[in-house]
Amino acid sequence: MVHPLIPQLLELAAPVAQKLGLEVVGATFQTNQNPPVLRVDIRNPDQDTGLDECEQMSHFLEAALEDSQLITQSYVLEISSPGISKRLITDRDFIAFKGFPAIVMTDPPYKDKSQWEGTLNSRDETTVYLNQKGRNIAIPRDVIRWVEFC
Repeated sequence: MVHPLIPQLLELAAPVAQKLGLEVVGATFQTNQNPPVLRVDIRNPDQDTGLDECEQMSHFLEAALEDSQLITQSYVLEISSPGISKRLITDRDFIAFKGFPAIVMTDPPYKDKSQWEGTLNSRDETTVYLNQKGRNIAIPRDVIRWVEFC
């Protein structure tokens, strides 16, 4: 279950990250720990996310959180990079994994199939393109639940 403050925390963190050239990719607030732990995952869309970027985000987000008074009790703020995810989301992800084996899950099924496997060719505004044993497959993006590399 997502903590009820997460949407507000993400709304607060996103512009802080944007000013630093970063993206917020997720957050959790673990109130079952003492003190509670707020973890915010960030990434640099242009390169690997480094420790310096996590430190900068921590510094600026800590100030923004203090000003906002969203969290009134003591807590620990952790800023981290989510690491490599198998899910492909951004244009950068699709470019980086072009030519790699990929799985595309659709919902509703597309052409009576919910899972498509092949070599990732590309994606555009409307379609993800796979190669299956020399055959090009075009899958509409509006039916795709997720894409990940194998």
